[in-house]
Amino acid sequence: MTKAVSAVSAVPAVRTRLVQLQRELATGQGSVVVEGRDIGTVVLPDADVKIFLTASAEERARRRNDQNIASGLGDAYEAVLADVKRRDHLDSTRAVSPLRAADDALVVDTSDMTEPQVVVHLLRLVEERAGARR
Repeated sequence: MTKAVSAVSAVPAVRTRLVQLQRELATGQGSVVVEGRDIGTVVLPDADVKIFLTASAEERARRRNDQNIASGLGDAYEAVLADVKRRDHLDSTRAVSPLRAADDALVVDTSDMTEPQVVVHLLRLVEERAGARR
């Protein structure tokens, strides 16, 4: 699935429909967390809180490879790293909804953070940002 995402999401008709569906989801009752490479720039440009999570390609590949190993898919770090870099390039250079942080997004580099540290940090940022707007 991961390998096909960039190619499929570059099709304008697919992007248009996905954006519509994501906006419908986000305008429902209550709060919602939406994740994606163009949420803050295209899908929900007026969101109360925008966080652009990032990590080095090497760290993202290590995390994905660890997940693959845990799922029984084997250890293929170099292939996973190449795939991460390929997808980053495709998503950053596509004509429709390229990967980039929104101008008003909080950029959080998680390269040197554990999962619990990321969660605590993000909760604090959301509380600060959302609380300031209420």
